[in-house]
Amino acid sequence: MFNWLINRKFTLLFFVFIFFVGNSVGQSYRKTDSGIRLSLPEMEVDLQFYTSGIVRVCKSPKSIQYHPESFSVVKTPEKVSFQVMEKDSIITLKSDRMDVYVNLKTGKVGFMNSDGHNLLSETDYGTQFTPVKYDKVSTCLVRQSFRLDSCEAIYGLGQHQAGKMNQRNQALLLRQENTEIAIPFFQSTKGYGLFWDNTAYTLFTDNDTETAFESYAGECVDYYFINGGNADNVIRGMRELTGQVPMNALWTYGFWQSRERYQSQEELVNVVKKYRELQVPLDGIIQDWQYWGTDQAFWNAIAFNNPKFSNPQKMVDEVHGLNAHIAISIWPSFGTKTNLYKTFQEKGMLLSLKGWPDSALPYDPFNPEARAIYWKAIKENMYSIGIDGWWLDATEPELNVKDYYAMKQNTYAGPYQKVANAFPIASVGGVYENQRKLSSDKRVFILTRSAFAGQQRYGATSWSGDVKSSWDVLHKQISAGLNFSACGIPYWNTDIGGFASCNFYPEGVNDLSYRELYVRWNQFGAFTPMMRSHGTCSPREIYQFGEKGTWAFDAIKKYIDLRYKMLPYIYSTAWQVSRYGDTFMRALFMDFPQDTIVHDLNNQYLFGRSLLVVPVTRPMYVGKDKTVNLKNIQTTDVYLPSGINWFDFWTGEQLLGGQKIAKETPIDIMPIYVKAGSILPLGPEVQYAEEKSWDSLEIRVYPGADGNFVLYEDEFDNYNYEKGLYSTIAFHWDNTQKTLTIGERKGDFPGMLKKRNFRIVLVDNQHGAGDNLMKKADRSVSYTGKECRIKLLD
Repeated sequence: MFNWLINRKFTLLFFVFIFFVGNSVGQSYRKTDSGIRLSLPEMEVDLQFYTSGIVRVCKSPKSIQYHPESFSVVKTPEKVSFQVMEKDSIITLKSDRMDVYVNLKTGKVGFMNSDGHNLLSETDYGTQFTPVKYDKVSTCLVRQSFRLDSCEAIYGLGQHQAGKMNQRNQALLLRQENTEIAIPFFQSTKGYGLFWDNTAYTLFTDNDTETAFESYAGECVDYYFINGGNADNVIRGMRELTGQVPMNALWTYGFWQSRERYQSQEELVNVVKKYRELQVPLDGIIQDWQYWGTDQAFWNAIAFNNPKFSNPQKMVDEVHGLNAHIAISIWPSFGTKTNLYKTFQEKGMLLSLKGWPDSALPYDPFNPEARAIYWKAIKENMYSIGIDGWWLDATEPELNVKDYYAMKQNTYAGPYQKVANAFPIASVGGVYENQRKLSSDKRVFILTRSAFAGQQRYGATSWSGDVKSSWDVLHKQISAGLNFSACGIPYWNTDIGGFASCNFYPEGVNDLSYRELYVRWNQFGAFTPMMRSHGTCSPREIYQFGEKGTWAFDAIKKYIDLRYKMLPYIYSTAWQVSRYGDTFMRALFMDFPQDTIVHDLNNQYLFGRSLLVVPVTRPMYVGKDKTVNLKNIQTTDVYLPSGINWFDFWTGEQLLGGQKIAKETPIDIMPIYVKAGSILPLGPEVQYAEEKSWDSLEIRVYPGADGNFVLYEDEFDNYNYEKGLYSTIAFHWDNTQKTLTIGERKGDFPGMLKKRNFRIVLVDNQHGAGDNLMKKADRSVSYTGKECRIKLLD
C-alpha cells in the first residue's frame, strides 16, 4: 500500500498499527439536526445531510476530535427531513432522495437511491488512519476504499495528460503540477458523484478489488456523496456545495492572441494593429513575463521596470483604442529585490518553497492579509491603468521540491503538507474577491494554470499548462479538458499550437508540418470556452503562418470567424452554466449514458447542448518530406451517439445516430455535427465581440425532434445581471407541427434591443449549412418582444 510513498523517497515515521473499525456490536449513536453521530470502538462517524441528495461522511479516530474547515465547500447543511432505522447491526438514514446505511460491525457506509438500488458502498473495514510524522508535523495518512460495479465508468479527478477518458483501472497521484490539475472528485455513469475533501497530496487507485482515496495528511476521512441521478445534476450538486459560476464578459469569449513573449509595448500594440489591418477578429492580447525586466532579483515585481515598457498607460490606451482588451502575467512568487518580497518577508508571509526561478519565493495565499497585499499591488500598478485581466501563472505553485517530507513550511492555514493542493483556489480566490469588493462595473477575468474543487465560483479559466507541440499531446488535451469539466469547473482551454514547439518543430512556423498541427489545434480551440493562441520558441500570430489566400492562414481565419458567429450560442450557454449548472465541454456520457460505446471515447464531445465536435488529431496533408498535398482528401472516423439523429454542420445532411462514419476532412474542415431538435443562433461577421448588435440573428432550426433554446443577453460586462438586469427569449421547435415558437421576452436591461429581426432557416441537405450566413432566410421575423409562431415547411 505504501510503495508509492517509498518510491518517491518520503521519509515517514510509521507507527506499528493502523486503526480499523472494530467488530463489536451495540455502539451508540445520537441524532443531530442534519444526520447522526455514531461512536464505534476506534472512531467517530458523522453522517450529515446537506440536501436530501447530498451527504457528508466524516470519520475520525477517537483520539482526535477534529472537524475540518473546507477550502471548497461553502454550503451549510439544509434542514432535511429524514428517518433513522436500525436493524441487524445496520443503521439506515432515509431521505426522500436516498438511503444511507452504516454497518456497525464493519463501519462500512453505503448509498442507495430511493428505489433501493445500490449506488456505491465502502468496503468492509475500509477506513484506515496511519499516524505519520513529517519533520515536526504529526498527522495521519488517511485512506478510504470503495467498491464500484465492474461495468460503471467514472470521470473527473481534474486534468491529466494520459489521454484516458474513463478513469477506471489506474493509480493516479493527485498533486498540483504544471499540466496536471488535482481535483479529488469523480462522477459515475450510475448518476452519483464523490468529492474527497482533502487538500493534501492524494493517491487515487482503482483496480478489480477496490477504488480508494489515500491522502498524505489529514485527521479524518471526509467526503461528500452526491446522488444526482444524471451527470448534470451531479455537477449541479457539486456547485451547490462549492459555489456557483459567475458570468464572464462577452469579450472573453472572442479570440485571444499571446506569445512567450512580446519584447516591448510597441510590439504588443502592433500585433493588435496587424489583426485589425488584416480584418481578422481579435478581442484580447496577453503580455507574458519580463515586463518587469530580466533581472531575476526583480522577478514578478508587478511593475513595468523593463525600459521597453516605459509608458504602460499608453500601451493600454492604444489597445483599448483598437477595441481590444489586454491581460497580463502575474505570478505568486517574488524576486528578492521586489517590494513585495520585502513586505511579505517582514510580515512572515513568504513560503520557503523553492520553485521557478529558484531565487524567488511564493507568498502565503492562505493568509487574508497577504492576499490583500497581493491585490493592492495589482490594483495600484495594473488595474489602475486599465489592464483588463489577470493571467495568474504557476498557481500550483511550480516547485522544485517534490519530496513531501522536505516541505517544512507552515502556512496561515497550517502545515503546507496538509493544504498543498489548495494553493490555487486560495490565490485565485483572493484576486477575485478583492476585485469584486472594488467595483461591480467590470467583470473579473482570470486565466490560471491550476485549480482545486470550488474554483468555479471565482469565474477563473484554467488552461492545460506548458504542453508540448505534438499530435499526441493535442489528442490528449480533449480528455484532459473533458475530465476537468466533469469536476464542475466549466472554464478551460489549451495553448493553441501547444506551448513548446522547440523539440518537435525547431523551425516553428516555418515548418509546414507545424502549420498543419497549428491549424488543427486552432479548430479544436474554437470549441473550448476560451479560444487562445500561445506558445514559446516560435511566434503564433496568424500572419506568421502565411499570407491571406494561403491554406494555413485561410483555415485559421475560418475558425476564428466561425467562433465570432457563434457568440450568441456561446454566451447563452454561459448563462445556462451560471444560472442552471450547465457545462460547456460535455463528455458524451453526460448526454448518452446508456450508449456504452461513448464511455471510453476520448476524442469527441459536445460543445454546449447541440454541437458534436470531433477534432482532427493526426497529420494528413504535409508529408515527412514537407511536401503539401491538399487534394488527396483524407477522412476522420466519427461515432454518432445513438438515440437521436444528427446533421452534418458543413453539408446539412441528416444522419442516423448509433453509427460510425468516415467524414472527409480537408485541411479547413473539422467534423461538427448538430443534434436534431437543436436551435442554433448565429451572429454577424465582426472584428470584435461587441462591434455590432445582435439585431439580425440567423436562427438555424435542425428538425427531427422537438427542441428548445434560450437566447440570453445583458450589458455584457458588469454584474448588473446579478440584480436581475438581463433578458431571455425562449425558442421552441415543435417537430410534428413544424412550428417555431419565439416566446415573449422576459426581463430588461439598459441598452436592450426593443426591436430586432430573426432570420429563420430550416436546415436541410445543402441548405442552412456551413459557416457562411444565408443570403436569404426561409422566414424573416420582426420581433418586438411579443410571442410569435412561425410555420416552416420541409
